[in-house]
Amino acid sequence: MKRHRRILFPLCLAGIVAGCAPHSPIGLVDVQRIVVNWPEYQGYQNQMLRDERSISSRRESTARKAREAVDLQRKYSKITDQLSAQIRSAAGQVAAAHQLKLVLTREGIGYGGVDITRDVEKALNITEKSSPTPGT
Repeated sequence: MKRHRRILFPLCLAGIVAGCAPHSPIGLVDVQRIVVNWPEYQGYQNQMLRDERSISSRRESTARKAREAVDLQRKYSKITDQLSAQIRSAAGQVAAAHQLKLVLTREGIGYGGVDITRDVEKALNITEKSSPTPGT
């Protein structure tokens, strides 16, 4: 009997959540898709890789390279925080327009909620690139 409860309860819960999805007060944002399609993010990512390669290829002491790498990490951490703030701001605007109470990232969410990724991309002036189909 306990075994049946362990199986039945998650299935019932999944059915309830899936049945509520079209009217869900929860919005979902696919951050991975946004960063892949966002030229500003991609530009910073490419610059960081170039800077990392430049530091590692220099003829300097290991200690100096380590200090420069830490400085570079701090610089790009600030940039990442700024870009994340832009995404949060855009998601907040879209959530308000759709009267959503909560916005989560798509990563780790199996189903449910209203996907607002395209609206967030529009708010950030991102042109959508083709994205891979899940499971391929």
